[in-house]
Amino acid sequence: MIAEQAVKLARQAVHHVWDRLKTYDLVRRGRELELMHRALGFATLALVTLAPLLIVVAAADPLAHGGFTTWLVDGMGLSGRSAHVVTDITTAPRKVISATSVWGGILLAVFGVSFGGSVQNGYERIWNLPPGPWHRIWRQATWLIVLTAYLYQEVQTRLALHGWLRVVVSLATGVLFFWWGQRFLLGGQVRWRDLLPGAFATMVGLIGLRVFSYLVFTPLIVSNAVSYGPLGVVLVLESWLTGVGFVVFGGALFGRWFCEHHWWPRVNR
Repeated sequence: MIAEQAVKLARQAVHHVWDRLKTYDLVRRGRELELMHRALGFATLALVTLAPLLIVVAAADPLAHGGFTTWLVDGMGLSGRSAHVVTDITTAPRKVISATSVWGGILLAVFGVSFGGSVQNGYERIWNLPPGPWHRIWRQATWLIVLTAYLYQEVQTRLALHGWLRVVVSLATGVLFFWWGQRFLLGGQVRWRDLLPGAFATMVGLIGLRVFSYLVFTPLIVSNAVSYGPLGVVLVLESWLTGVGFVVFGGALFGRWFCEHHWWPRVNR
């Protein structure tokens, strides 16, 4: 009898906390946004359109510090053999620049802009804003350029700074990028302070994803490389990019949910 009462009280407490935190509302919004579907689309576009552009940029890196392959290895928290496997697959020789035609470069840029458009559309859905007009494509192009600069900066920071200094700089630049990125892609229709929780949530999610990648993807890359070759490694990279997409959109969604529930001033566009 006492045990039954204890279980009943525990259920009531959990239900009360669940209702108080409005967690169900956050889950419902994630379903309405089709968060996992968007994350899969993010990963596909990143691999097919963004990755080739970044590889070309990395091949043109005058500092020759490994380019975005170094960022990819560091972002996934890889080390040892798994890092070497990813590096061998994603590093492009410098002759890729001379082999890339003008039209090829233009196509890479266009595809990269389409990736920025998908991120913009996700943010607009999260904040219930109408799609921006086609002539705002310059925002997507500018966002892509800043994203490239941000990733390049991450590579240089990894090589130049160490310890807590590097962690602080990386966190600060990450929050600033995702804070500015939402504001810019949304055309300034949402206040800065309403976008800040989403930027923080995105960085926290990326840190968690890095830990998960270190624990799960590091051994998985090695085993997949042995069993399936380069294709197996690409599948792991696609899974990681899906996680990144989930964090990018999920962080922004959490930010809006946070703003609308007691802990933050009401959303006012």
